[in-house]
Formats: sequence, C-alpha cells, structure tokens
Amino acid sequence: MASIKRFKFKLTTEQLLEMLYWLKLIRAFDERLSVLVRQGRVRSGVYSSIGQEAIIVGSCFGLEKDDYICPLHRDLGSFLMKGVSPGVMMAQMYAKATGLSKGRDSALHSGVPELGIFGNTSMLGANTPVAAGIALTFKLEQRRNVVLAYFGEGAANTGDVHEAMNVAAVHKLPVVFICENNIYAYSVPIEKSMAIEDVADRAEAYGFDGVSINGNDVLAVYQAAQGAIARARSGEGPTLIECKTYRWHGHSEHDPAFYRTDEELAMWKSRDPLTTFTTYLRHRQMLSDEILLEIDQRVVKEIDEAVAFAESSPDPDPSEAATDMLA
Repeated sequence: MASIKRFKFKLTTEQLLEMLYWLKLIRAFDERLSVLVRQGRVRSGVYSSIGQEAIIVGSCFGLEKDDYICPLHRDLGSFLMKGVSPGVMMAQMYAKATGLSKGRDSALHSGVPELGIFGNTSMLGANTPVAAGIALTFKLEQRRNVVLAYFGEGAANTGDVHEAMNVAAVHKLPVVFICENNIYAYSVPIEKSMAIEDVADRAEAYGFDGVSINGNDVLAVYQAAQGAIARARSGEGPTLIECKTYRWHGHSEHDPAFYRTDEELAMWKSRDPLTTFTTYLRHRQMLSDEILLEIDQRVVKEIDEAVAFAESSPDPDPSEAATDMLA
C-alpha cells in the first residue's frame, strides 16, 4: 500500500459534540425511513446507511460550502450535512412537491448544485468520472475547492472507477476517492470479487496515496479525510481512502440479507460507530447525561418535524410534469 502523510487535526469539545449530533441524526433518519417504508408511506427506494454513519460524518465534517460531493444511494446523510433540511429530504422520500426533485424522482438521483451535491445514478461508480470532471473544472478555474467521490468495493471493480482514478492521477486533480467497503456488493462478498484484501492497494498503481482505515471510527475517517483534503487543496492531487465498515440492513429494505450469518452481524454491531464514539466522549469527560439527553431530544424533534412536513406537503401537480426539463 502506498505510504500516506499523517496529519493531526484537533477538534474542540463543541465540534466533537456536533459530530455526535450528526451521527445520531443520520442514524435516526434512516431508522425512521426503515419503519416508514414498511408502512407503505414512503415512495422512494430505501438503502439504509445504518452502521456506516461514521464515513459520511468523518468525511463531510468541515467541508466548505463550494466543495462538492458525489454521494451514493446509501449516503442520504451527506445531503443533510451539506445543508439539505431533514424536512426537504424526507419530502423527497415521499415524492412530494416540496422535495428536491419536486416529486419527479426518488432520493437516489437528486442533486443540489447550489449546495455542491451531484445527483447519483443507479450505475454505481458512474459518479467518479463526474467527480474527476468537477475537480478538473476547479483546477482549470484555479479554485481551491475539492470533490469527495463515494463508491463501494463492488463499484471499485468497474471501468468508470478505474478511468476516474487514472485521469485524476495524471492531472493531479483535487478529488478524494472514498471507498465504502461494507464487504458485500449487494450479496457478493468481497473475496468473490477481488483477489486483494484492501482496495486502497490499487492507489499505488495509479500513482497516488491510498490508505485503508476503520470506517466505523469517525475520528479516523475525519483525520484521513482532512489530510487528503489538505493535499488536494494544495495541488498535490487525489487520495484513495478505503473505509472498512458494515451495513446492518440488507442492500435495500426489501433485501432480507440471507447471505450473511447472525454471528457476523452481531460482531459488527458490537463495533457500532455511535456507541464507540459516545464511549470515547464519556471517557474524555466531554459528554454528560444531560448533554446526551439534549442531543437525543433535538434529534427526535427534528425527525418528527421532518415526517410531519413531508406528510403535510402537497403531491406534485401532474400539469407540471414536463417543466424543469432541458433539451
């Protein structure tokens, strides 16, 4: 694996507690969606990130407004962290007129250019060449912004990802490739799709740095991402960060995930990124019962309000189906 420079970015108590808030908000949003889809109240496909929240929080924390992200279908939390309100995000899941795409599409394909969010496609990995293109624009316009491109270990085997990394390396583009390695590409375990243990090993072949980290440790993700972002901003080119993690639910909410064992799931649940980070903050005497209760109450209130907003929002007007289209 290519060597990578180590940085240490200090966080204040307030920033660490804000990280905990984001972890809890994203978890609560996905947990509520899981219930709502079973009740038949959600009109979008639901691809839960439960168990993987540390990747999004650690990598998006501290991004600048004009930085771009190219998220996956499982990365709804990145929308929230980049500035989309929980209510609007929930309305998107309900296909309401107040959602991001005004009821035209599911959450998977929505983007918000003014917030630096590129809408994903169903072809996983296809967002990485777009990320390289955005990064090339930043370089040509001499802007100091960066792009975060998310993909899974399954998508790492596609041509799009190879081409994106190659062109990013050749032109030293300000892009950070973040691999969410949750072991299964739908139902295919990683050992059935590649002969190496670490996706990060591939970075050396392209000519830039790669690192494999504990994707359930929000601070490990943050430190790796901040180092990569600092290098990208200074013109040193791309970095590949592989985050080892695990999704608690199936590929989607309609996938029972019979292909894995109860023992495996139990082992990974014992590495819950929320529980481990909460324990860390308590040991550092930064988190009291009162503060934790305050965060929990804030999260519940925001999720309840988001659902109420979505359910009270109007359905899209059929007469507007052909508006907002480009030819």
